[in-house]
Amino acid sequence: MESYEILEKIGEGTYGEVFKARHVETGKQVAIKKFKDSYDDEYVRKTALREIRILKELKHDHIVNLIEVFRDQGKILLVFEYVDRTVLDEIENDPDGLDELAAKKIVWQLLRSVAFIHDHNIIHRDIKPENLLLSKNGILKMCDFGFARQLSQHNQDYTDYVSTRWYRAPELLIGDQNYGKAVDVWAIGCLYSEILTGEPLFPGDSDIQTLYLILQIFGDQLNEKHKSMITKNPAFKHIKINKIVDDLDRKFKNINKDALDLLKKCLVVDPNDRQDCKSLLTHKYFDDFTEAFEEEIQFLLELDTNEFKMK
Repeated sequence: MESYEILEKIGEGTYGEVFKARHVETGKQVAIKKFKDSYDDEYVRKTALREIRILKELKHDHIVNLIEVFRDQGKILLVFEYVDRTVLDEIENDPDGLDELAAKKIVWQLLRSVAFIHDHNIIHRDIKPENLLLSKNGILKMCDFGFARQLSQHNQDYTDYVSTRWYRAPELLIGDQNYGKAVDVWAIGCLYSEILTGEPLFPGDSDIQTLYLILQIFGDQLNEKHKSMITKNPAFKHIKINKIVDDLDRKFKNINKDALDLLKKCLVVDPNDRQDCKSLLTHKYFDDFTEAFEEEIQFLLELDTNEFKMK
């Protein structure tokens, strides 16, 4: 720990605290994630080691860079490149929603990063505005892989207690533990909606209320498995699966029609019918955008690299 000087606490998650720090030798700023409990706590140890393993595997332009890992006084510490703002900061600065080009750049970079982790058979499970960093040059970087995990090849069940409630897919809210990459796509849709409007799409105070808000828009579009799970679970006894009462066209009538179509393809209630991120990157909304922006991204990445060199 003598290599770093802690400057201030900048965040706190389920398993750890995040600090802004200075690398003593170079003066460069870094972010240090310190896990809350000791290395002897089996659950925390497994969670930390899983996050470390995933981050070491996932080296990508749009994923925060893990610099080093060490232990100090029995606690695991992860050192990352320091990025001082998030997509949440951008939303709070523009409460009526970001302009369309800024929103398009964010969602394109997000789709690119999630397509990459899905190619590695990993799901993030906690995509939300505060887990998306933005460098001063506008490069998006996904962070906080504490809930991320490798998918099994054997149709395994996973915990449904993942992702922040407002971005949680219907299958998670219902309690289906046999889910996959589509949960990240739903979260992207919720986040994209929030970037465009400045308001969360499904701001429920509980899982049940969040599911109710979703069904207010999508009604009986649940698949048969999920309808059955709702009717059999006493916790959902007050939820009625009605015909569509509202729809996304009415809710987003002032949004570019291609942007709305992209949003609709993310927010498909049946996870089996949600498009994957690679397909979404080829959506017509990105026609006449991708090639030019890819060139811009390469230039901006070079600026970021030069700014963050540790030596």
